[in-house]
Amino acid sequence: MAKREQVMRMSVEQPLWRALTAYRVLTMLYAVGLFATAYDEYDRPAIAIAYFAVLFVWTLATLPRVQNAVACTKRFLAVDLTIALIGILLTPLVADDQHIHSGGPTLPSIWTAGSVLAFAIKGGWRWAAFASTPVAAANLIERGSPARDTVHNVILVWVASIAIGYVVEVARASERTLARALEIEAATRERERLARDIHDGVLQVLAMVQRRSVILGGEAAELGRMAGEQEVALRMLVSGGLVPVSRASEDAAQGALVRAVETPEEDDGPVDLRTLLAPYAAAKVSFAEPGAPVPLPAPAARELAAAVGAALDNVHRHAGEDARAWILVEDEPDEVVVTVRDDGPGIPDGRLAQAEGEGRLGVALSIRGRLRELGGSAELISVPGQGTEVELKVPKDRKTDREKDGKAERR
Repeated sequence: MAKREQVMRMSVEQPLWRALTAYRVLTMLYAVGLFATAYDEYDRPAIAIAYFAVLFVWTLATLPRVQNAVACTKRFLAVDLTIALIGILLTPLVADDQHIHSGGPTLPSIWTAGSVLAFAIKGGWRWAAFASTPVAAANLIERGSPARDTVHNVILVWVASIAIGYVVEVARASERTLARALEIEAATRERERLARDIHDGVLQVLAMVQRRSVILGGEAAELGRMAGEQEVALRMLVSGGLVPVSRASEDAAQGALVRAVETPEEDDGPVDLRTLLAPYAAAKVSFAEPGAPVPLPAPAARELAAAVGAALDNVHRHAGEDARAWILVEDEPDEVVVTVRDDGPGIPDGRLAQAEGEGRLGVALSIRGRLRELGGSAELISVPGQGTEVELKVPKDRKTDREKDGKAERR
């Protein structure tokens, strides 16, 4: 059962939020440690202790707020920055003059940078510049004069936060571009799969109706003309709207052999490829197999069988009603090889390139496209007057993207 491909997105900024969470805890402990080691330099240690109690509780209680951009609200950022500013401005009230003039740390110390970085990660470089400005002003007020070390620290926080904010904006833009590209790729692959189904069913039936109606004549000829018009319109839609014309190739123009092959509905468990290929055997189609089961994952087996069917349809349409075909299955240690050979007139030089220009889908999508999705290959060898041979190879240890998506969805 076919499943739509899903694009899994991963936020490139999530590691920054995790780093910020750890930074806030570590710098809070660092600020408390600085205060403890310089306790004698504080004239009013009780006020400092009360502030650090608030800082300790606030930092631990708000850890969920710095887990992602959604939880980190504007109100939280405003309160967080306010606590940092209060700590800076309280420093001259609780510390002695020697501590201030010697360039001692403020009460929150480098914890303040965490508040500014939260602004940067949340809103980009503009938010970072907005948050850095009051922090710079508070540090200058705390020192009382624009000392060299204070100006240096202010500029460092300013530049670093703005740079990080800019990097976050670039990362978000890149993430959106990547997500869009993955969506386009997934949609393209799904459209290619649908195009193959259309080729194997609708287009071939329309072509057969057109060919048979011309033979019958009368009112049937008008029905055949309408079927032909619909076939051309649908072929143009598929080749122009689903895949680039350069990737399109051979399809049914003069009718096709449409054969229904029953396939398992469940994707779980291996499938014996022989059971899917055996219905193709006929009076003029010989089927040779190893004599033992040829297990493949169900999606891979179905796609490979469909590719074989497309190759036989080409034999019927282009080699004629009397052409014989042979299907050979080889079970190698690392791969399964299926060869479809006919005794027809072969493909003239340049015919495939001409078909690609006409937007036909037989070889490019129904055969090569299927094998490409399976991680395998399809080689076509044709010598004019000596028939055509199509060799299909599928590795045993590779699962199709469709199968991976199906298992992921079930989990």
